[in-house]
Amino acid sequence: MLPKKMFFPIGGGEELKERIHGALLVSKHFNTHLEVLISHASIRNSIPEGIALPEEVLKRLSNIEENNLQRELSIHEGIFNKCCMELGVGISSSALSDKCTAHLNVGAGTRSTLVAQQSKFCDMVIAAAPPKGVATATFQATVLQSGKPVMVIPRIMKEFKVDNIMIGWNNSPQASRAISEAIPLLKQAKRVHIVSSKAYTTENLSRIKDLRNYLALHDIDATFELVKTTFVPGEALLKSAQKDDFDLIVAGAYGQKGFKEMMFGGSARYLLQHTTIPTLVAH
Repeated sequence: MLPKKMFFPIGGGEELKERIHGALLVSKHFNTHLEVLISHASIRNSIPEGIALPEEVLKRLSNIEENNLQRELSIHEGIFNKCCMELGVGISSSALSDKCTAHLNVGAGTRSTLVAQQSKFCDMVIAAAPPKGVATATFQATVLQSGKPVMVIPRIMKEFKVDNIMIGWNNSPQASRAISEAIPLLKQAKRVHIVSSKAYTTENLSRIKDLRNYLALHDIDATFELVKTTFVPGEALLKSAQKDDFDLIVAGAYGQKGFKEMMFGGSARYLLQHTTIPTLVAH
């Protein structure tokens, strides 16, 4: 199923325009509705239990909070509106038939908590790779608690297409789920290539054969290769995808150790920090 609604949580920090632009590129590719969420935490709710502040102090803090919120919202709205105009995306609070639309929504509360809840009401979540490859609480909530496929995009992305797709295979349920979610995209691709390592193909490549046969049932002709992994498996996967000019990586993400394990079961920090290629993951 191709997505009808996407969800994109965004905070402040660097590459704000680039991240919004990237998310809109993905949404426009699917001609769907994108809900962009910015959040703010209330000062009153942030005061530790048992600490009482004078009402006058709380009022002043609330005024400062409101001014900061309006300033931040104005910045986000300006960038959001400009990106929508540049890409020809309609601004609407709800989806419109046969038209790519987007809406900027403001939520009150802890960002990771809001994301974990609101991300459940969409077909696909978009998440910008965290700065320096360090998975934040919000990023982990996006990937591990939404229950939806997640399109992880580089913080700067000028184009989104799915002509050439690489599958990172580690024989995990999560990788299997990611492939199932990606079937509509894989059917559209001109080239599908499976990449794995010897650690996950110990049964004389029989699992790879099973995977290729499964994809063939959907009229997807996939090629295959084994790559030599390093102590940072995400590096091997990314460099292989970059070397052969792939547009999209499809892989599983799993969270026994948070988001520290991904793709080939190793650290994803290198991939998240250096990726120039969007990655569709499922948990």
